[in-house]
Amino acid sequence: MASAPVLEHRTASEADRIDAALDRLVRHLVGIDDRDGRFLVELEGGVIADTKSWRVWDWPQGVGLYGLMKHVERAGDAATEALIRDWFAARAAEPPVHRNINTVSPMLTLACLAARDRDGAHLATLADWGEWIMRDLPRTPGGGFQHLVIDKPNTGQLWDDTLFMTVLPLARIGQVLGRPRYVEEAKRQFLVHADYLLDRRTGLWFHGWTFEGGHHFSGALWARGNSWITMAIPELVDMLGLVPGNGVRDHLVSLLTLQAEALVARQRPDGLWPTLLDDSGTYGEASATAGFAYGLLKGVRTGCLPSRFLDAGRRAAAAVLDRVGDDGALADVSFGTPMFDTLDEYAAVPITPMPYGQAMAILALGEYRLIAEEAGA
Repeated sequence: MASAPVLEHRTASEADRIDAALDRLVRHLVGIDDRDGRFLVELEGGVIADTKSWRVWDWPQGVGLYGLMKHVERAGDAATEALIRDWFAARAAEPPVHRNINTVSPMLTLACLAARDRDGAHLATLADWGEWIMRDLPRTPGGGFQHLVIDKPNTGQLWDDTLFMTVLPLARIGQVLGRPRYVEEAKRQFLVHADYLLDRRTGLWFHGWTFEGGHHFSGALWARGNSWITMAIPELVDMLGLVPGNGVRDHLVSLLTLQAEALVARQRPDGLWPTLLDDSGTYGEASATAGFAYGLLKGVRTGCLPSRFLDAGRRAAAAVLDRVGDDGALADVSFGTPMFDTLDEYAAVPITPMPYGQAMAILALGEYRLIAEEAGA
């Protein structure tokens, strides 16, 4: 692993500000509730979904849990670990959830818990979900994980969200259970998704691809979609301990570097990125910026990216820090975003605090703190 770059000395007040923001982010995350039902979503078939509230088993909460888990691993915070365990205990008492790409997401954190405590019930749950992913999750032509959701099969569709929501959990489950075929499948999924979602003109990634018609829908180079990639590649490399000379690692790192080059060219003066990366007139979006900050900083720290990307990552982390309110809510976060057929629909997604925004900020600021600690600041 490459040594961390040397950062200038961080004052105690700056460090305290980051730590205080992390505490507020955690408190707000576990209190998020769509009390007035404003963000309830009516899905096909009349299903009403609450993806905003913390008490729900879905992908926003799954990303939220992982943000908390990484905070526990970095800071040794027993109180935050208790919040995670309480969440899983409460969900276990509820009816089983519909299994799809998005509801796999909490398995990433459950696998981290099982690695710590080897709890038999946790291990059994991981085995059950892992086999569902491998055997029953629909595939696209070429063997990619079809982006199945609760109300739509999305036949023949690949989405970049899938790598963070399902493929990273599969890799971690494979590690914890000692099932190398899961790990190898996870590596393969990264390569399959890259084949169809990478925009070779820019180095950025399209939100989705469909084999039914062979197109990228609106062709959106959507910021948060891209941020899942920026986060997921160094996460997979670090999780699996892939070293230079490993073919999968080196290929993914080359794609990450191409993406990072394109991101640096599109970062706004205030440190944010627009919600459509190729349209500077769209609003600055904080969850994507947090994801980019995390991926760039972790990429540099772990040797996946050269140190020239550190400045963009730090500017992004500073922009995120500035948007953590006194109540702990991260401002300028766009609501959950499906696959749209027009770019205007992406630009019109409403703004509201969301569990994934809180978590991505926790990840970004935690990495910002960690990279300084490793540099001896």
